[in-house]
Amino acid sequence: MSLSPRPVPDVPEQTVLVARAAFPQGHPYLTLRDELGPLFSDEDFVDLFPSRGQLAYPPWRLALVTILQFRENLTDRSAADAVRARIDWKYLLGLELTDSGFDYSVLSEFRDRLIGGSAEERLLDKLLVRLKEVGLLKKRGTIRTDSTHVLAAVRLLNRLEVVAETMRATLNVLATVVPEWLQQVAPEPWYERYGRPIREPDLPQGEKERQAYLQQVAEDGYELLRRLNAAPHSAKDLPMVTHMRKLWEWQFKQSKPPNKRTMGRVRIKKLSEHGPAGERPDSPYDHDIRYANKGNGGWIGYKVQLSETCDEAMPRLLICVVTTPGSTHDCYASPVIHQALAKKNLLPGKHLVDSHYPTAKAIVAAHNDYSVALIGATMANTSWQGRKRDAFSTEDFAIDWKKKVVTCPQGKHSRSWGEYETKKMGRFVRINFNAKECMACPVRAKCTTTTSNRARQMTFKRREDYEALQAVRQYMQGDEGQAFYQLRAGIEGTISKGTRGFGLRRTRYRGLDKTHLSHVATAAAMNIDRYYDYRQDVEKEPKRISRFAALAIRN
Repeated sequence: MSLSPRPVPDVPEQTVLVARAAFPQGHPYLTLRDELGPLFSDEDFVDLFPSRGQLAYPPWRLALVTILQFRENLTDRSAADAVRARIDWKYLLGLELTDSGFDYSVLSEFRDRLIGGSAEERLLDKLLVRLKEVGLLKKRGTIRTDSTHVLAAVRLLNRLEVVAETMRATLNVLATVVPEWLQQVAPEPWYERYGRPIREPDLPQGEKERQAYLQQVAEDGYELLRRLNAAPHSAKDLPMVTHMRKLWEWQFKQSKPPNKRTMGRVRIKKLSEHGPAGERPDSPYDHDIRYANKGNGGWIGYKVQLSETCDEAMPRLLICVVTTPGSTHDCYASPVIHQALAKKNLLPGKHLVDSHYPTAKAIVAAHNDYSVALIGATMANTSWQGRKRDAFSTEDFAIDWKKKVVTCPQGKHSRSWGEYETKKMGRFVRINFNAKECMACPVRAKCTTTTSNRARQMTFKRREDYEALQAVRQYMQGDEGQAFYQLRAGIEGTISKGTRGFGLRRTRYRGLDKTHLSHVATAAAMNIDRYYDYRQDVEKEPKRISRFAALAIRN
């Protein structure tokens, strides 16, 4: 389809009359159209369509329909039906009452165009531009961020299922891309073994039988990978083939390199030989999902970071959404968020986060690169000295950065100072004290537990990182910091609203790009509700309490 930008039409008079009669008390969609206009135009998406071919359905309408679809948690078919049948949708889209709408498949095609053109953020950004124009976004204000887990749209598989199902999925992909080649190389037993879905009730139940089955699948997989070396080029680099290779490297090991005559002996790896669980390929149908845990629970899927404004007397608007695999730690989120907000010209002055975000590196980067104060309760000192009240932790030592000397609580000076930088630890300083002085120290038991003839060794961040982290900790320990930090708690309600009211807890799509698009559309949909509530002076719902707890209030 091609796109020739057309002006956004006004709402037809008949649609206006019927809508006013149907919603005399007002409606979010009517208010949105009357006060903010249509939000989008064809020019916003002209780069996503070819210049020749059949005319496209106006993409500005498809963008609005996509947001409404996620606001009401509708399928593509139900959303297309709503365009044909609902007055409030016709009003927002500027359609005649008799307009027949479009085929629901257009919505899927439009999402593919957004993803292909890396234009997912436009669904939210164009709305934010309009809200900024009407003065609802404060320059260099305050925002708050938190994350929540998102369950994948795939079934959970055990070890046997994920390996065998990956083999089956790879064969199905190859049967689509290179059917003639696969028919020539596939042994007859493979059709029986991988011809139908792999499910636990159909698998062997005894331990020896299960191990033998897993061994057979492993050898079949290596045989397929070996034969793929002579396959057409179109088959070798398929994403499914790459995923299978990664899974086989994770689960199995060959005792010797394969050659033309033998594949070598295949050994099933022990669980202790696997890498971190967050790097494990968990499904052949969604290659982006990862395992992650939080507290005592775990999940397979994604994680979404939500950032919203929290300035006084202003609506709470979602301004940034970041979607990552579930295993991505929150400490990596703030630089990504700040970079995204810088592109939108919406950088805050203060950014409230919980204890997983404000690492020393993140605090310094936020200040130096974006002039943003990253504020939050930092992670506690996990060393035994930091946990024991009368022990000597790093904070009890005086650091002279110019002389590069550390003085312990007993007045002894360090004898060595080394500055290092590694990928895992970043920039840090490591110092050592004199062994003879440490051994003779009367309070040695409060400083180190080593029984060998060694001195106390300390590792801490370099000066800029160390002082930035200490400054945040001191601020958070004061009354002002504690009072200001209470604003951060409001993001929990936003996450609850997103998961309970907008289906944010489980993605309806497979793949990181599609999942992120759904999160962006959900954020825009939540902003529509918040704008309407702000304009209608809707008071926030009071915190719910149980009936039993209410008895204490009565007394």
